[in-house]
Amino acid sequence: MVAEGEKAPDFALEGSDGKTHSLKEFGGRYLVLYFYPRDDTPGCTAEACSFRDSISEIRREGAEVVGVSRDPLESHAKFRSKFGLNFLLLSDPEGKTIKEYGAYGSRGVFGMGTLRKTFVIDGKGRIVKIYDKVSPKEHGGEILGFLGSVG
Repeated sequence: MVAEGEKAPDFALEGSDGKTHSLKEFGGRYLVLYFYPRDDTPGCTAEACSFRDSISEIRREGAEVVGVSRDPLESHAKFRSKFGLNFLLLSDPEGKTIKEYGAYGSRGVFGMGTLRKTFVIDGKGRIVKIYDKVSPKEHGGEILGFLGSVG
């Protein structure tokens, strides 16, 4: 489990662009690292579309958005194409990074799995904000508001 103010755990995960990505490549700017249960499900789609619709403003605030789930790259490709997602999705099939960030646990009637959590990481690799409770449809705007307040 990680906390605000701590150094964010590094990762090496394959992305929807066919490359392997790590935390250090986002140094010097904010990283909005969000974890979600599954591609192309109602809540996950609403959240991803919220980020899609806010991405230009988020980038103007000096941040990048990256989504992480256990879904394979093929699923990510279909999800991105179907909804015009304009940011990177990473695949964590073993759930190692998901667990390191504390984004794994009981999902109530859905059993154990990936939790909907977001981490805002500053340019030095420190976690500056954790969202444990996420309203998928408004999350992009919520993140934009936070970035504007720390900008």
